Amino acid sequence: MNPLFLVAGAGLVAGGMNALAGGGSFVTLPALIAAGVPSVQANASSTVALYPGGLASAWAYRDGLGPIGAVSLRALLVTTLIGGVCGAFLLLLTPSKTFDIVVPWLLLIATLALAFGRRFGEWMRQRWHIGQAAVLIVQFGLGVYGGYFGGAVGIMMMAVWGLLDSRELKLLNAPRTLLVSAANTMAVVTFVVAHAVHWPETVVMLVGATLGGYGGAVLGRRMPAPVIRYGTLFVTACITVAFFWRAYMR
Repeated sequence: MNPLFLVAGAGLVAGGMNALAGGGSFVTLPALIAAGVPSVQANASSTVALYPGGLASAWAYRDGLGPIGAVSLRALLVTTLIGGVCGAFLLLLTPSKTFDIVVPWLLLIATLALAFGRRFGEWMRQRWHIGQAAVLIVQFGLGVYGGYFGGAVGIMMMAVWGLLDSRELKLLNAPRTLLVSAANTMAVVTFVVAHAVHWPETVVMLVGATLGGYGGAVLGRRMPAPVIRYGTLFVTACITVAFFWRAYMR
């Protein structure tokens, strides 16, 4: 199979997954690696390919932007931007062999966040309340994670914010999309400047992800939520197991 057909199909599926429940990078990363892109550059290219869809979501949610509890959105944005560029540089400094060992664990963290992040956030919310400084420290760490890998980082952000802000979690979607896009913006700029992006595969995947995002949004109105959730978790769990096999068993 022509590798460009593979990455186009992966982009289509990933765009649909991101529109439905998230987890698109679980598909794009292995597809780029299978197409012959080294793992670190594959992660960078995947981030660039999925970036426009996230930016469009941030624009769509712009009317709901506001502070998180007593922490201003500007402070969160600056913290996330700094974390995002640090994470992107950290990725570029990671040898591909090391990243191959680390990435299954990152996928596992992202899978667990997709599976249990919202429930865990609600559980913590009922028991703890944290201060502004702690939120900014954790937000910086999540910005680093977002620039380095980013899987399910939005869910992680909302889990933390729930300890500071009493609003319903769905009302945090606007700042979530903005700050995830902020981390990704710094990562994208860093990867492009560092020439870490494989452009033929990335452009094809970007087009596929855009089409998939539209199709996923249409499909999401018709499919039952449990089907979407469990289908996404099944895909992410299978890919995580495959990466553990690739890193440690072959």
